[in-house]
Amino acid sequence: MHERFMEEAIKQARKAFEEEEIPIGCVIVCGDKIIARARNSKIKDNDSLAHAELKAIRKAQKKLGTKYLYDCTLYVTVEPCAMCAGALVNARVGKLVFGAKEPKTGCCGSLYNIVADERLNHRIPTESGILREECEKIMKEFFVKRRNV
Repeated sequence: MHERFMEEAIKQARKAFEEEEIPIGCVIVCGDKIIARARNSKIKDNDSLAHAELKAIRKAQKKLGTKYLYDCTLYVTVEPCAMCAGALVNARVGKLVFGAKEPKTGCCGSLYNIVADERLNHRIPTESGILREECEKIMKEFFVKRRNV
């Protein structure tokens, strides 16, 4: 089941790649249905906050008519940064599933573990490594291409 939804997040990451954005894709699932899809668009939107996770959270909240996403699972191709991890906690996301770890900026187990911090008022069960190799490959290809331009 996780693989099917991560494949959808990877499709979003590929679209970001084609748009010359850092290729991170995200979907939010409620029950067994995707209710939000998003990808990074910081360059296109001229917005440093246009991360895939934040965009998907906003779409899911609008679709469900609520600020909390207790019954939802967020799938993202790369481990969320501090900003996105904080947003997941604030949105009360029910579960987080990500593909590739991000040792430089990841805050869901790599540098910090914001989503599991007991000092906060919500913690998020997390699974990582789902289609990890494919998620890593997209990122590596993007940065190789970017360096060679």
